[in-house]
Amino acid sequence: MIDPLAERPDTRELLQLARNDKRAAEAKLNALSRGEQVAFVCDAPLASRARVLELLDHPEEIIPLIPEAELCFTVKAVGLVDGSWILEHATNEQLVAAADLDAWKGLSPDPRSMGSWLENYVEAGNETLLRAARSIDAEVWVLYLRERIGVEMKPNDDEGWQPPEGSATLDGQFHFWALARSDDLAAIQKLLHSLFEADYWLYFRILQGVMWEMVSDLEEWASRWRNGRLEDLGFPAWDDAMRIYGFIRPDQRADVPEDEGALEIGGYDLPVWMPNLPATRDASHAIFRAAAELEEDERRSFFFAFVSLANKLAVADGMPLGDMETLPKAIEKAATLASKGLEFIAEGRALDPADVVRRTPLERLFRVGANLDRKLAETDRLSYAEQLERALERFEEGEAEAEDSEGEAQ
Repeated sequence: MIDPLAERPDTRELLQLARNDKRAAEAKLNALSRGEQVAFVCDAPLASRARVLELLDHPEEIIPLIPEAELCFTVKAVGLVDGSWILEHATNEQLVAAADLDAWKGLSPDPRSMGSWLENYVEAGNETLLRAARSIDAEVWVLYLRERIGVEMKPNDDEGWQPPEGSATLDGQFHFWALARSDDLAAIQKLLHSLFEADYWLYFRILQGVMWEMVSDLEEWASRWRNGRLEDLGFPAWDDAMRIYGFIRPDQRADVPEDEGALEIGGYDLPVWMPNLPATRDASHAIFRAAAELEEDERRSFFFAFVSLANKLAVADGMPLGDMETLPKAIEKAATLASKGLEFIAEGRALDPADVVRRTPLERLFRVGANLDRKLAETDRLSYAEQLERALERFEEGEAEAEDSEGEAQ
């Protein structure tokens, strides 16, 4: 596990050196440890990361060590042409995480985003495409393909049967056709052709699913598998994440635990690289000013706990987890409300803010702040009902589009 709080190389200095003297930058970068190389890549601006990776003698050894969300952000930022080679060296877990984080909207897979990632996998080569196809849940592929193609299987007892007009087949049994014009149709054909040649069982499973499986069942299982993986990455299920907004009675909001222990936590793997949080005495947020007063080990635990809180907030508010702007936005809201809670407790109990942070879990401080400022707490937050409504709207739009396309074909 790479320690994101270990000493980091001077990213600005190395980037400036790379602009002026590429060979000198390569020599200096490749003399760093693996952990420092990962830190340099993750601290570099997203648009520069592909060029940074190219400075490494062995980028294939560093790419698998990049946190899952950071790899997702990097590929999106540098684009299809410049970013696809990065996926060649990604682990299966990173390939799946990219889809889990960026190819969903609310409670359902997003066909447009899934199509973009499929094109990335295709551009990265057949081996990467097959690894992604086998690693990503079959339910997700079925849900995605249902929005893009129709499938019919040749009956065994009808000699006069004719395949649908405009359809294609790879095996003489399954016939498929486009429901509407889409940029990702060529990638879909490549996916099906690769599976037909290398993994016929999965090819059969997916096309049968497009024909017969119920959308509600597919979404339930796909969501279940995805939620489990996201929890492992530090993104809890929506209902668990919503606990950070739980109600606290007014007479209990200033309560503080007797014993210090809120910061007795260790480091853990994060899906994002640890941002440079402004824990200084002149920081704009009270929570970061208090963190500046902590001991080094305490501040280290505070950083991990704070990013964990920001992850929960992103899930609770329905923020797009694959969007590179989500974490900064979640950090700002978490810092604002946690600071309100901290100031309320410190003033009400006449305690030093740093002592409050030592004794009170960050999630508790956030909850107090959210109870004090309900308007801010509810800003940009999607309710569960709104997420369900959006999912239903997308489903109905897809069904209507499919019916229109089938009508035109007939």
